[in-house]
Amino acid sequence: MSSRAIHRSGRVTVVYVDLGPCSSREREALTWLDGPELARRRQFARSGPRREFTLCRAALRALLCRELDCCNEELSFGTSEHGKPFALVGGLPAPVSFNVSHSGRHGLIAIAPRGRIGVDVEDRRARRDMDDDIRLLFAPGERAGLASVEGSRKADLFYSLWTMKEALVKAAGVGLRIDTTSFEIPTAMSRGATSCVVRLPVTPSVRWRLENLGNRRYAAALAVEDLPAADAADSDEPRFA
Repeated sequence: MSSRAIHRSGRVTVVYVDLGPCSSREREALTWLDGPELARRRQFARSGPRREFTLCRAALRALLCRELDCCNEELSFGTSEHGKPFALVGGLPAPVSFNVSHSGRHGLIAIAPRGRIGVDVEDRRARRDMDDDIRLLFAPGERAGLASVEGSRKADLFYSLWTMKEALVKAAGVGLRIDTTSFEIPTAMSRGATSCVVRLPVTPSVRWRLENLGNRRYAAALAVEDLPAADAADSDEPRFA
């Protein structure tokens, strides 16, 4: 697999996975997938999404095997109540957190020893009807900010805000319980700040560190649970991705 670390923040590493077409990489990636993953792969009708899943899943397995010092055959996955996957080694929950996102030829994997994390990526070349999404997905202040810009600036701001919201929602791990119109990304992030601390209505006691990881090719964001020092050192709860 073609992957490389592109960002490190405290205990979290973010790895970029090239999801562009390459028959040799796809053949290698297939050797990492287990039976359920191969069955899931066959459910993709189109070659693009099928390739993205295959390459991202294989890269995730390789990273987890290295992080957990285990063989690929020992590694499997379970899912939490809200559908978030977590790693199992020999059938037991493993001490690692991870999250995966992909869009077009860009894949991101965030991995850490503990704590909840979320990552999201969107290819900037994607085309979509933004107006309906802005009305349905963003809070009033965000809608006002998006209304104040046009053209490519509007698209860039849209994808930046959306990936930050998605990273937070994925990190919290409570599925549809979060209404994305119920919280706003701090204005400083829209104006160029690269990180901030956020609290979500659904988890008011938790501080989330939010980072903008985007570049010219893609919008991307990372959300990390801000664990107290003692919890970060001693937590032995199951690690949900």
